Amino acid sequence: MEVINSFMTWIFKNRIGQIENFKQNPIQVQEATFRELIEAGKRTEFGKKYGFEQIKTYADFARQVPVFDYESFKPFIEKTMQGNQNVIWNTDIEWFSKSSGTTGSRSKYIPVSEESLEECHYKGGKDMLSLYVTAFPESKLFTGKSLTIGGTLEKNPLNPQGTAKAGDVSAVIMQNLPLWAQFARTPSLETALMGEWEAKIEKMARETMNENVTCIAGVPTWTIVLLRRILELKKAKNILEVWPNLEVFFHGAVAFGPYRSLFKELIPSDKMHYMETYNASEGFFGIQDQLDSDELLLLLDYGIFYEFIPMEEWEKEDAQVVSLKDVEIGKNYAMVITTNGGLWRYKIGDTVKFTSTFPFRFRISGRTKHFINAFGEEVIVENAEAAIQFAAEKTHSTIVNFTAAPVYFEGNGSNGAHEWIVEFSTPPADLKEFILLLDQKLREVNSDYDAKRYKDLALKLPILHQAPEGLFEAWLSKKGKLGGQHKVPRLSNSREYLDEILEMMK
Repeated sequence: MEVINSFMTWIFKNRIGQIENFKQNPIQVQEATFRELIEAGKRTEFGKKYGFEQIKTYADFARQVPVFDYESFKPFIEKTMQGNQNVIWNTDIEWFSKSSGTTGSRSKYIPVSEESLEECHYKGGKDMLSLYVTAFPESKLFTGKSLTIGGTLEKNPLNPQGTAKAGDVSAVIMQNLPLWAQFARTPSLETALMGEWEAKIEKMARETMNENVTCIAGVPTWTIVLLRRILELKKAKNILEVWPNLEVFFHGAVAFGPYRSLFKELIPSDKMHYMETYNASEGFFGIQDQLDSDELLLLLDYGIFYEFIPMEEWEKEDAQVVSLKDVEIGKNYAMVITTNGGLWRYKIGDTVKFTSTFPFRFRISGRTKHFINAFGEEVIVENAEAAIQFAAEKTHSTIVNFTAAPVYFEGNGSNGAHEWIVEFSTPPADLKEFILLLDQKLREVNSDYDAKRYKDLALKLPILHQAPEGLFEAWLSKKGKLGGQHKVPRLSNSREYLDEILEMMK
């Protein structure tokens, strides 16, 4: 195994030169990607409709092609799902990544071409490993197996007799992995792609608990559920008693900060590493490339051309859109992408803030629909996660999940508030102290919230409910959204989710 480990480490380190190239020449790399995408799209139905033959510059592209959300782009996707090819991309599209975005919305189906699998999703996985083994040259990662927690596959709902299939992006990736990669992972593909989530966790736990697992890749919430079940089955105090060679957790989908202390309890080792990735249904966008920072490196040679809408422009009909060279550090942007999967000027619904422009590094700040702005406070997910992490650290508590929504003004003159439901693994000794610290940090990181909280002018102290163990999991299960890409919405400007969960608490 040592020989295999050395060989695989050498293979993955060879990619570093190309990563350095797009770090040093970001705009040139993006311009080359833009030209390749336009050339590939010229003879498609979409390209003919929007005059790609006449597009010579980015300005032409921005003038001729409108910005799409899922609803406006859906006719092109549905036509492709029905079996038509060369609609949005010049090679056949046989896979669609199923995404819900938010728990309550109906499913979206994102086209996945062979190019987007190979040059984006798989390249992201390879680069993740490249950056890791470069940062930790003594790694023994390839002496054991990678535990991957995937989603599920399903028939194409618009053409069930056709060859095209659909599923969570993780399931689509797993199903198409080369043989060598299948050999290096656990559990079996059959188990990894099971649809019934409770049974899947049980089978995954029993299959993987006796393997030599050196790394885990998945969403923190579902990883915690699996690790806890393994500890029960093995009657172990922590996961290192089960997998002594475990060295890294590659995580994504939700911010890791609120979960960090819980993972330290489950995996009590200073040698354990954590690396964040940003891999969505639409593409692989970012990887944490610095040991001392949670910023993500924007991945620029993946067949994706990036544009950004400043969030103050978001609601405008003729919103300003800027390319990568014009973004500003610290500004909140909604991402717009054009991809080698056949998406053109597509708003993915995520928001980011750049922390550096040489190279381009950023943090995910939230979702365009996940915020609370009932009183002009403009609280985004980034604010909420910073505040709840701060309160948890100060009170030595650990968070499993949370959501929040506004309490609107009532006729009796009472002030508004934010109402939170928090599920703890280790609850704080004093819940009132936790609320005060949460409020304190929110006021610190968001001046609009602070202004509304001044002397309880518009907002009073947050209301917080301590959820019983397993509540959020039960809520997702009740909605048929357990597992895969589904996750609890952190913030909502309506009370729909919050009231549903409060009702279950009764």
